[in-house]
Amino acid sequence: MSLRDLQPPPVSHDSKDDRPFIVPVFIPHAGCLHRCVYCNQAAVTGRTETLPGPEAFRNHVAGFLKFRGRRCSRSQIAFFGGNFLGLPEDVIRQFLAEAAGFVASGDVQGIRFSTRPDTVSQRALDILSCFPVQTVELGAQSMDPEVLRRSRRGHTPDDTVNAVGLLVERGYEVGLQVMAGLPGDDGCRLMETGRRISELVPDFVRIYPTVVLAGSPLEKWYREGRYQPLALDEAVELVRKLYGLFRAHSIPVIRMGLQPTDDLAAGGAVLAGPWHPAFGHLVLCAAFLKAARRALKQGGSPGLELVLRVHPKNVSRMRGMRNANCQLLKQDFGFRRVEVVPDPALAQDAIAVRGGSVVNVYG
Repeated sequence: MSLRDLQPPPVSHDSKDDRPFIVPVFIPHAGCLHRCVYCNQAAVTGRTETLPGPEAFRNHVAGFLKFRGRRCSRSQIAFFGGNFLGLPEDVIRQFLAEAAGFVASGDVQGIRFSTRPDTVSQRALDILSCFPVQTVELGAQSMDPEVLRRSRRGHTPDDTVNAVGLLVERGYEVGLQVMAGLPGDDGCRLMETGRRISELVPDFVRIYPTVVLAGSPLEKWYREGRYQPLALDEAVELVRKLYGLFRAHSIPVIRMGLQPTDDLAAGGAVLAGPWHPAFGHLVLCAAFLKAARRALKQGGSPGLELVLRVHPKNVSRMRGMRNANCQLLKQDFGFRRVEVVPDPALAQDAIAVRGGSVVNVYG
Protein backbone atom coordinates (compact mmCIF):
# COMPACT_ATOMS: atom_id res chain seq x y z
CA MET A 1 0.00 0.00 0.00
CA SER A 2 1.33 3.45 -0.92
CA LEU A 3 0.60 6.69 0.89
CA ARG A 4 -1.49 7.76 -2.10
CA ASP A 5 -3.83 4.83 -1.37
CA LEU A 6 -4.51 6.33 2.07
CA GLN A 7 -6.50 9.28 0.69
CA PRO A 8 -9.56 9.59 2.96
CA PRO A 9 -13.14 10.33 1.84
CA PRO A 10 -14.42 13.91 1.79
CA VAL A 11 -15.48 15.47 5.07
CA SER A 12 -18.99 16.85 5.56
CA HIS A 13 -19.47 20.08 7.49
CA ASP A 14 -23.28 19.93 7.55
CA SER A 15 -23.36 19.88 11.36
CA LYS A 16 -21.05 20.02 14.34
CA ASP A 17 -21.53 16.30 14.88
CA ASP A 18 -20.07 15.61 11.42
CA ARG A 19 -16.88 17.53 12.02
CA PRO A 20 -13.68 15.56 12.53
CA PHE A 21 -11.74 15.59 15.76
CA ILE A 22 -8.85 17.99 15.14
CA VAL A 23 -5.32 17.38 16.42
CA PRO A 24 -3.80 20.88 16.14
CA VAL A 25 -0.12 21.34 15.43
CA PHE A 26 0.73 25.04 15.74
CA ILE A 27 3.55 26.47 13.66
CA PRO A 28 3.33 30.20 14.56
CA HIS A 29 4.55 32.43 11.68
CA ALA A 30 6.51 29.52 10.17
CA GLY A 31 6.77 29.84 6.40
CA CYS A 32 5.42 33.41 6.46
CA LEU A 33 7.33 35.74 4.16
CA HIS A 34 4.95 38.62 4.91
CA ARG A 35 4.01 40.16 8.27
CA CYS A 36 0.32 40.99 8.06
CA VAL A 37 -0.57 44.07 10.08
CA TYR A 38 -3.04 42.25 12.35
CA CYS A 39 -1.00 39.13 13.02
CA ASN A 40 0.68 37.83 16.14
CA GLN A 41 0.24 34.07 16.08
CA ALA A 42 2.10 33.64 19.34
CA ALA A 43 -0.61 35.69 21.04
CA VAL A 44 -3.44 33.81 19.32
CA THR A 45 -2.13 30.30 19.88
CA GLY A 46 -0.22 30.85 23.11
CA ARG A 47 2.71 29.06 21.46
CA THR A 48 6.16 30.50 20.81
CA GLU A 49 8.23 27.36 20.47
CA THR A 50 10.14 26.38 17.36
CA LEU A 51 8.94 23.71 14.95
CA PRO A 52 8.66 20.32 16.61
CA GLY A 53 11.07 17.56 15.65
CA PRO A 54 9.83 14.08 14.66
CA GLU A 55 9.75 12.64 18.19
CA ALA A 56 8.11 15.72 19.69
CA PHE A 57 5.55 15.70 16.88
CA ARG A 58 4.65 12.05 17.44
CA ASN A 59 4.37 12.55 21.20
CA HIS A 60 2.16 15.61 20.72
CA VAL A 61 -0.25 13.85 18.35
CA ALA A 62 -0.42 10.68 20.45
CA GLY A 63 -1.07 12.70 23.58
CA PHE A 64 -3.79 14.77 21.94
CA LEU A 65 -5.58 11.70 20.57
CA LYS A 66 -6.20 10.58 24.15
CA PHE A 67 -8.75 13.40 24.45
CA ARG A 68 -10.80 12.12 21.52
CA GLY A 69 -14.30 11.14 22.57
CA ARG A 70 -15.95 7.91 21.56
CA ARG A 71 -18.43 9.78 19.34
CA CYS A 72 -15.64 11.10 17.10
CA SER A 73 -15.34 8.58 14.30
CA ARG A 74 -12.93 10.68 12.26
CA SER A 75 -9.82 12.66 13.11
CA GLN A 76 -7.45 14.96 11.25
CA ILE A 77 -3.99 16.26 12.04
CA ALA A 78 -4.10 20.00 11.33
CA PHE A 79 -1.20 22.42 10.85
CA PHE A 80 -2.28 25.91 11.91
CA GLY A 81 -0.77 29.31 12.66
CA GLY A 82 1.71 29.59 9.82
CA ASN A 83 2.00 29.33 6.05
CA PHE A 84 2.39 25.59 5.55
CA LEU A 85 3.33 25.63 1.87
CA GLY A 86 5.81 28.42 2.58
CA LEU A 87 7.95 26.03 4.62
CA PRO A 88 11.07 24.52 3.04
CA GLU A 89 10.19 21.49 0.93
CA ASP A 90 12.10 19.07 3.16
CA VAL A 91 10.20 20.33 6.22
CA ILE A 92 6.86 19.94 4.43
CA ARG A 93 7.72 16.38 3.47
CA GLN A 94 8.91 15.57 6.99
CA PHE A 95 5.73 16.87 8.62
CA LEU A 96 3.48 15.12 6.11
CA ALA A 97 5.38 11.84 6.40
CA GLU A 98 5.06 11.87 10.19
CA ALA A 99 1.35 12.71 9.97
CA ALA A 100 0.82 10.05 7.30
CA GLY A 101 2.12 7.45 9.73
CA PHE A 102 -0.90 8.10 11.97
CA VAL A 103 -3.19 7.74 8.94
CA ALA A 104 -1.53 4.44 8.01
CA SER A 105 -2.10 3.13 11.55
CA GLY A 106 -5.75 4.17 11.46
CA ASP A 107 -5.41 6.61 14.36
CA VAL A 108 -6.45 9.55 12.15
CA GLN A 109 -8.16 9.69 8.80
CA GLY A 110 -6.50 12.66 7.12
CA ILE A 111 -4.32 15.76 7.19
CA ARG A 112 -5.29 19.41 6.82
CA PHE A 113 -3.36 22.67 6.89
CA SER A 114 -3.77 26.39 6.36
CA THR A 115 -1.67 28.34 3.90
CA ARG A 116 -1.54 31.52 1.86
CA PRO A 117 -3.20 31.63 -1.58
CA ASP A 118 0.02 32.71 -3.29
CA THR A 119 1.89 29.60 -2.13
CA VAL A 120 -0.45 27.19 -3.94
CA SER A 121 1.17 26.05 -7.16
CA GLN A 122 1.35 22.96 -9.32
CA ARG A 123 4.80 22.26 -7.85
CA ALA A 124 3.54 22.49 -4.29
CA LEU A 125 0.54 20.29 -5.04
CA ASP A 126 2.82 17.71 -6.65
CA ILE A 127 4.54 17.41 -3.26
CA LEU A 128 1.20 16.89 -1.51
CA SER A 129 0.05 14.23 -3.97
CA CYS A 130 2.16 11.58 -2.25
CA PHE A 131 0.48 12.12 1.13
CA PRO A 132 -3.04 11.73 2.55
CA VAL A 133 -3.81 15.44 2.66
CA GLN A 134 -7.53 15.99 2.68
CA THR A 135 -8.29 19.64 3.45
CA VAL A 136 -6.55 22.91 2.61
CA GLU A 137 -7.60 26.22 4.15
CA LEU A 138 -6.64 29.45 2.43
CA GLY A 139 -6.26 32.74 4.25
CA ALA A 140 -8.11 34.80 1.67
CA GLN A 141 -9.17 37.40 4.31
CA SER A 142 -10.53 39.82 1.67
CA MET A 143 -11.24 39.93 -2.03
CA ASP A 144 -10.65 43.68 -2.19
CA PRO A 145 -7.17 44.56 -3.55
CA GLU A 146 -6.91 47.80 -1.55
CA VAL A 147 -7.85 46.10 1.71
CA LEU A 148 -5.27 43.39 1.04
CA ARG A 149 -2.63 46.01 0.26
CA ARG A 150 -3.31 48.05 3.39
CA SER A 151 -3.30 44.88 5.47
CA ARG A 152 0.10 43.92 3.99
CA ARG A 153 -1.15 40.54 2.91
CA GLY A 154 1.24 40.33 -0.04
CA HIS A 155 -1.22 38.55 -2.33
CA THR A 156 -4.11 39.55 -4.59
CA PRO A 157 -7.72 38.39 -5.05
CA ASP A 158 -6.61 36.66 -8.25
CA ASP A 159 -4.15 34.58 -6.21
CA THR A 160 -7.09 33.29 -4.19
CA VAL A 161 -9.14 32.52 -7.29
CA ASN A 162 -6.21 30.67 -8.89
CA ALA A 163 -5.41 28.74 -5.71
CA VAL A 164 -8.99 27.54 -5.29
CA GLY A 165 -9.04 26.41 -8.91
CA LEU A 166 -5.85 24.38 -8.52
CA LEU A 167 -7.01 22.76 -5.29
CA VAL A 168 -10.43 21.86 -6.65
CA GLU A 169 -8.80 20.42 -9.76
CA ARG A 170 -6.74 18.13 -7.54
CA GLY A 171 -9.79 17.06 -5.53
CA TYR A 172 -9.01 18.70 -2.18
CA GLU A 173 -11.61 19.99 0.22
CA VAL A 174 -11.15 23.77 0.29
CA GLY A 175 -11.87 26.20 3.11
CA LEU A 176 -11.53 29.97 2.96
CA GLN A 177 -10.87 32.35 5.84
CA VAL A 178 -12.43 35.83 5.76
CA MET A 179 -11.81 38.78 8.09
CA ALA A 180 -14.14 41.65 8.95
CA GLY A 181 -12.86 45.08 9.95
CA LEU A 182 -9.48 45.04 8.19
CA PRO A 183 -7.79 48.40 7.45
CA GLY A 184 -9.66 50.11 4.62
CA ASP A 185 -12.59 47.70 4.81
CA ASP A 186 -16.24 48.62 5.28
CA GLY A 187 -19.62 46.95 5.08
CA CYS A 188 -19.96 47.25 1.31
CA ARG A 189 -16.49 45.91 0.62
CA LEU A 190 -16.97 43.06 3.08
CA MET A 191 -20.23 41.97 1.44
CA GLU A 192 -18.57 42.15 -1.98
CA THR A 193 -15.84 39.90 -0.57
CA GLY A 194 -18.59 37.55 0.60
CA ARG A 195 -20.15 37.49 -2.86
CA ARG A 196 -16.83 36.78 -4.56
CA ILE A 197 -16.01 34.07 -2.02
CA SER A 198 -19.43 32.51 -2.64
CA GLU A 199 -18.73 32.40 -6.38
CA LEU A 200 -15.70 30.20 -5.63
CA VAL A 201 -18.01 27.68 -3.88
CA PRO A 202 -15.64 26.65 -1.06
CA ASP A 203 -16.54 23.63 1.05
CA PHE A 204 -16.60 25.84 4.15
CA VAL A 205 -15.52 29.24 5.46
CA ARG A 206 -14.32 30.75 8.72
CA ILE A 207 -15.07 34.36 9.63
CA TYR A 208 -12.83 36.33 11.97
CA PRO A 209 -13.36 39.89 13.23
CA THR A 210 -10.14 41.91 13.25
CA VAL A 211 -8.80 42.62 16.73
CA VAL A 212 -5.71 44.53 17.82
CA LEU A 213 -3.23 42.00 19.16
CA ALA A 214 -0.32 42.96 21.36
CA GLY A 215 2.91 42.85 19.41
CA SER A 216 1.23 43.15 16.01
CA PRO A 217 1.95 46.02 13.60
CA LEU A 218 -1.70 46.99 14.04
CA GLU A 219 -0.97 47.80 17.68
CA LYS A 220 1.25 50.69 16.59
CA TRP A 221 -1.37 51.95 14.17
CA TYR A 222 -4.04 51.76 16.86
CA ARG A 223 -1.95 53.65 19.40
CA GLU A 224 -1.16 56.32 16.81
CA GLY A 225 -4.81 56.70 15.90
CA ARG A 226 -4.30 55.34 12.37
CA TYR A 227 -6.64 52.39 12.88
CA GLN A 228 -9.96 52.16 14.69
CA PRO A 229 -11.27 48.62 15.26
CA LEU A 230 -14.93 47.71 15.01
CA ALA A 231 -17.02 47.89 18.14
CA LEU A 232 -18.40 44.53 19.23
CA ASP A 233 -21.97 45.29 18.14
CA GLU A 234 -20.73 46.56 14.76
CA ALA A 235 -18.71 43.39 14.18
CA VAL A 236 -21.62 41.16 15.21
CA GLU A 237 -23.95 42.90 12.74
CA LEU A 238 -21.45 42.77 9.86
CA VAL A 239 -20.67 39.11 10.44
CA ARG A 240 -24.40 38.33 10.78
CA LYS A 241 -24.95 39.70 7.27
CA LEU A 242 -21.94 37.81 5.92
CA TYR A 243 -23.06 34.60 7.61
CA GLY A 244 -26.51 35.00 6.05
CA LEU A 245 -24.95 35.44 2.63
CA PHE A 246 -22.97 32.23 2.95
CA ARG A 247 -26.04 30.39 4.26
CA ALA A 248 -28.00 31.57 1.23
CA HIS A 249 -25.33 29.96 -0.97
CA SER A 250 -25.30 26.73 1.10
CA ILE A 251 -21.71 27.33 2.21
CA PRO A 252 -21.12 26.09 5.78
CA VAL A 253 -19.55 28.53 8.22
CA ILE A 254 -17.59 26.39 10.66
CA ARG A 255 -16.30 29.18 12.91
CA MET A 256 -16.99 32.83 13.70
CA GLY A 257 -14.50 34.57 15.98
CA LEU A 258 -11.09 33.58 17.32
CA GLN A 259 -10.75 30.28 19.12
CA PRO A 260 -10.50 31.16 22.84
CA THR A 261 -7.13 30.36 24.40
CA ASP A 262 -5.77 30.93 27.89
CA ASP A 263 -3.76 33.91 26.64
CA LEU A 264 -6.76 35.54 24.97
CA ALA A 265 -9.02 34.85 27.94
CA ALA A 266 -6.48 36.37 30.33
CA GLY A 267 -7.04 39.73 28.65
CA GLY A 268 -3.47 40.69 27.77
CA ALA A 269 -3.27 39.58 24.16
CA VAL A 270 -6.18 41.59 22.75
CA LEU A 271 -5.66 45.33 23.21
CA ALA A 272 -8.79 46.50 21.39
CA GLY A 273 -11.49 45.35 19.04
CA PRO A 274 -14.46 42.97 19.00
CA TRP A 275 -13.04 40.11 21.03
CA HIS A 276 -15.59 37.89 22.76
CA PRO A 277 -15.10 34.22 23.73
CA ALA A 278 -18.59 33.41 22.37
CA PHE A 279 -18.53 35.69 19.33
CA GLY A 280 -20.19 33.13 17.06
CA HIS A 281 -23.03 32.68 19.55
CA LEU A 282 -23.56 36.46 19.63
CA VAL A 283 -23.88 36.47 15.84
CA LEU A 284 -26.49 33.71 15.85
CA CYS A 285 -28.40 35.41 18.70
CA ALA A 286 -28.48 38.59 16.61
CA ALA A 287 -29.84 36.65 13.64
CA PHE A 288 -32.65 35.16 15.73
CA LEU A 289 -33.54 38.54 17.23
CA LYS A 290 -33.78 40.18 13.82
CA ALA A 291 -35.95 37.33 12.51
CA ALA A 292 -38.27 37.52 15.54
CA ARG A 293 -38.75 41.23 15.00
CA ARG A 294 -39.54 40.57 11.36
CA ALA A 295 -42.06 37.89 12.32
CA LEU A 296 -43.81 40.20 14.75
CA LYS A 297 -44.11 42.96 12.16
CA GLN A 298 -45.52 40.51 9.63
CA GLY A 299 -47.89 38.68 11.96
CA GLY A 300 -49.34 41.49 14.01
CA SER A 301 -49.45 41.81 17.78
CA PRO A 302 -49.97 38.55 19.73
CA GLY A 303 -51.03 40.43 22.87
CA LEU A 304 -49.09 41.33 26.00
CA GLU A 305 -47.43 37.93 26.28
CA LEU A 306 -45.22 36.61 23.52
CA VAL A 307 -44.50 32.92 22.93
CA LEU A 308 -41.78 32.08 20.42
CA ARG A 309 -41.29 28.51 19.25
CA VAL A 310 -37.93 27.34 17.93
CA HIS A 311 -36.10 24.08 17.44
CA PRO A 312 -34.64 22.84 20.78
CA LYS A 313 -31.08 23.48 19.54
CA ASN A 314 -31.90 27.17 19.14
CA VAL A 315 -33.53 28.05 22.46
CA SER A 316 -30.41 29.77 23.80
CA ARG A 317 -29.91 31.62 20.51
CA MET A 318 -33.46 32.92 20.60
CA ARG A 319 -33.17 33.98 24.23
CA GLY A 320 -29.85 35.71 23.59
CA MET A 321 -26.94 36.13 25.98
CA ARG A 322 -28.38 36.44 29.50
CA ASN A 323 -31.90 36.62 27.99
CA ALA A 324 -30.96 39.85 26.20
CA ASN A 325 -33.17 39.11 23.17
CA CYS A 326 -36.21 38.56 25.38
CA GLN A 327 -35.59 41.84 27.18
CA LEU A 328 -35.18 43.75 23.91
CA LEU A 329 -38.42 42.32 22.51
CA LYS A 330 -40.20 43.42 25.68
CA GLN A 331 -38.86 46.92 25.29
CA ASP A 332 -39.50 47.20 21.56
CA PHE A 333 -43.03 45.77 21.50
CA GLY A 334 -44.30 46.38 25.03
CA PHE A 335 -44.67 42.74 26.08
CA ARG A 336 -45.01 41.91 29.75
CA ARG A 337 -43.54 38.45 29.22
CA VAL A 338 -41.56 36.74 26.48
CA GLU A 339 -41.29 32.96 26.53
CA VAL A 340 -39.17 30.78 24.26
CA VAL A 341 -40.53 27.25 23.82
CA PRO A 342 -38.65 24.33 22.21
CA ASP A 343 -40.50 22.65 19.34
CA PRO A 344 -38.75 19.65 17.74
CA ALA A 345 -41.22 19.76 14.84
CA LEU A 346 -39.86 23.09 13.65
CA ALA A 347 -36.99 23.38 11.19
CA GLN A 348 -33.75 24.56 12.76
CA ASP A 349 -33.89 27.76 10.72
CA ALA A 350 -37.45 28.67 11.75
CA ILE A 351 -39.20 30.82 14.36
CA ALA A 352 -42.94 30.52 14.99
CA VAL A 353 -44.95 33.22 16.74
CA ARG A 354 -48.21 32.30 18.47
CA GLY A 355 -51.04 33.58 16.32
CA GLY A 356 -48.57 34.76 13.72
CA SER A 357 -46.30 33.53 10.98
CA VAL A 358 -43.37 31.17 10.73
CA VAL A 359 -40.27 32.86 9.39
CA ASN A 360 -36.89 31.62 8.23
CA VAL A 361 -34.15 33.09 10.41
CA TYR A 362 -31.78 33.54 7.50
CA GLY A 363 -34.38 34.26 4.82
